[in-house]
Amino acid sequence: MLNQTNVRAGLAKVVEPVARGLLRIGLSPDAVTVIGTVGVSGAAAYFFPDGEFVIGILIMVLFVFSDMLDGTMARLQKRTGVWGAFLDSTLDRVADGVIFGSVLIWAVRGQSAWVQAAAFVCLVGGFVISYARARAESVGLDCKVGIAERTERLLILLVPAFFYGLGVPYLLPAALFVLAILVLITVWQRFAHVYRQAMA
Repeated sequence: MLNQTNVRAGLAKVVEPVARGLLRIGLSPDAVTVIGTVGVSGAAAYFFPDGEFVIGILIMVLFVFSDMLDGTMARLQKRTGVWGAFLDSTLDRVADGVIFGSVLIWAVRGQSAWVQAAAFVCLVGGFVISYARARAESVGLDCKVGIAERTERLLILLVPAFFYGLGVPYLLPAALFVLAILVLITVWQRFAHVYRQAMA
């Protein structure tokens, strides 16, 4: 089993020099956040609708490191705070929408109505999951529950999509069905969790 502390320490040794270099050339943490979102969203929007998942995901991986870089840059500048967290979280929703929306377009172009429906549930359900937590926390309630949070949803989508792009048949449609079920369960878990607190 991996020691997460050691993994983070190892990544920090790689990320911190890059973060310092970006700060020296005048890039801000916010700029890196925006660049990362544009890169991930652009790769998904351009490649995914045509089923070119392998190249799209490989390009996305390059930009995913911006998530680590912007936080490290903010820490080095002693600028960590609510604005950075808000921007990062908001742009994550943008990227999620483009990724799942692009997969939905792919499904509409050549998959069965069932696959299209599953992709639609994944897209809309993902936003409901995020909004439910944000709204619950805005009224002072906890909503950190659910079996399919953002990281899990992206992994369940993108790993099968990558292998589907390599020629493994049926993998992505099957993953969408599984993910749609998990998304619906997560929505129910969050509603039930908040309801119990609100009615207590």
